[in-house]
Amino acid sequence: MALKPEPTAPFHSVQYALRVLETVSRHGGGVTDVQIARETGLPVGHLAHLLRMLSREGYVEQVTDGAYVVGESLILLGASGPDRQAAIENKLQRTLDALRDSIGAAIYVSRYIDGEIKIMQYADGPRTPKVNEWFDFRSAGHAMAVGKCLLTQLDHNGRRDHLSRHKTVRLTSRTTTNEKVLFNKLDSQPATVPVLDLQEYAVGTVCAAVPITAGESVGCLALSLPVEHAHRLRHAAYTLNREAAPVLLSLTL
Repeated sequence: MALKPEPTAPFHSVQYALRVLETVSRHGGGVTDVQIARETGLPVGHLAHLLRMLSREGYVEQVTDGAYVVGESLILLGASGPDRQAAIENKLQRTLDALRDSIGAAIYVSRYIDGEIKIMQYADGPRTPKVNEWFDFRSAGHAMAVGKCLLTQLDHNGRRDHLSRHKTVRLTSRTTTNEKVLFNKLDSQPATVPVLDLQEYAVGTVCAAVPITAGESVGCLALSLPVEHAHRLRHAAYTLNREAAPVLLSLTL
């Protein structure tokens, strides 16, 4: 499976965050933000934002003298065996739950694995209901924000292969069923702009998805809202895009 080469904004943030974590890890006794900036080459303003995010997520901790040390989350993710997998899943779930509460929408992490769309984890609630899977998600990639976001990250042959196994059936009056039209939409989708689903999968639901891709892994972070909250969709989608880095970081470490 070949991937399209464009990196995403969250990907860049994660690359910077990894550089920061590597620096903090090298200094067992703690390291100041000034020293981190010097060793990573990151601008102080950008570094301050990353350190706040890493502190909030528990990857680093600030000790009494203001220096930064490795945090509990990074220690847990550094474990091996089943403990590490459980730590990753728990950390990711906490991050998704926080996004659900801050954005006010159901949140999903999906990946494209062995030619199929898979929802890996999600966070919903009484006021943020998840999408009712009335038609198999694996066969609805052409209609869902999640599916379209994953397909944008595949090359032409990868998309052809997927649609040869999962036909573009009409799910609502808004579903795109013409493959040529669908491919044109996917090709014209900017890498940094959220992919939308405006009642294309299910009447009464709108969705948005942003890519969270590093290396050979194709994934996305998505949200769904009842159609009566459609006026919030674009703002919620851009908030999701800005907050995608912690999710990708959980999947990368």
